[in-house]
Amino acid sequence: MNAHVSQGGWPVLVLNADFRPLSYYPLSLWSWQDAIKAVFLDRVNIVEYYDRAVRSPSFEIQLPSVVSLKSFVKPTTHPAFTRFNVFLRDRFSCQYCLSADDLTFDHIIPRSKGGQTTWENVVAACSPCNLRKGNLTPQQAKMFPKQTPYAPTVHQLHRNGRLFPPNYLHESWLDYLYWDTELDP
Repeated sequence: MNAHVSQGGWPVLVLNADFRPLSYYPLSLWSWQDAIKAVFLDRVNIVEYYDRAVRSPSFEIQLPSVVSLKSFVKPTTHPAFTRFNVFLRDRFSCQYCLSADDLTFDHIIPRSKGGQTTWENVVAACSPCNLRKGNLTPQQAKMFPKQTPYAPTVHQLHRNGRLFPPNYLHESWLDYLYWDTELDP
């Protein structure tokens, strides 16, 4: 959803019908072109605008900065087991040394010793720690993860995602994101 949104391209925050972001990390963003198309297809309501408009010979529309879906999209309750979600669960840090550099993932019990590729057996690990642990069990390598791996809920991944705000946050988005910002009296 976010691959085609450039930082300077007037991205649009997409909210569900309940005015919560569809996703926190990656943040639910559309290009302004996709948002305008959704407006014309009557799929979204414009909630906030940029101070910029686009024009055709016969039409002008102010660019939306926040839109909400007209139909509620039920959030998934079980996040997909992906490399990205493992990193997000582990807060983008090696579970052996806490480094954030050169991350990969490690099987706690190596696959060659019967370990499976599951939430409960995989952790984020930096390449040096992964190479050092190699094909050994934690007891053999004397390397134990900082936290026991677990299958996270969507809520836990969203909470972790809020710890890593994107590089670009337009001021009109802040009322719709649950970042730790002080509210005006």
